[in-house]
Amino acid sequence: MKNVLLINTSINHDAGNSYILSNEFVDRLSKKFELTVSHRDLVKEPMEHLKQTEMLAWMTPEAQRNDEQKSLADLSDNLIKEVQQSDLLVIGLPMYNFGVPSQFKVWMDRIARAGVTFKYTEQGPVGLLANKRVIVLAARGGIYAGTDNDSQTTHVKSFFALLGITDVEFIYAEGLNMPSKELSIANAKEKMEAVFSSMG
Repeated sequence: MKNVLLINTSINHDAGNSYILSNEFVDRLSKKFELTVSHRDLVKEPMEHLKQTEMLAWMTPEAQRNDEQKSLADLSDNLIKEVQQSDLLVIGLPMYNFGVPSQFKVWMDRIARAGVTFKYTEQGPVGLLANKRVIVLAARGGIYAGTDNDSQTTHVKSFFALLGITDVEFIYAEGLNMPSKELSIANAKEKMEAVFSSMG
């Protein structure tokens, strides 16, 4: 493990619980391993929602793209390159209205590209990204893990599985709007230690 991609999605920026936890995770990991860390903050550097013109640019052969299409395709190409070059993705992910932040969904829509990060076969889709690990620092005001209201975990794991990434682990900090907040943060940090140990 050498290259880490840190992705933050909190609308509260560096005051967000998921931001604080994910950055602490990477900082502590950097003390154990020699890392190259890339950071993408999807709120501080927002992207527009995906449009048909952008998808058409992807589907146009590179040599045939006009200037606008080249610019549109470059955004997705660069985001995908960040993932391709990473061994570990660390994602700070708050839960908003039982789902992922819209900023993260915008990122997901540009990462999942047929023929680039996955392909369709007679047996179904096959991911083209392999040998990568994802750690999600999930911050939530209530307690949802393991319940029907936690559609977020299933969504994120299914998304990465499509790309061929099945080593996806969640570290939950839940009940952060409840009196048990400090205990929840402490439990999340304890889980971090267990994850560090699994990394050797």
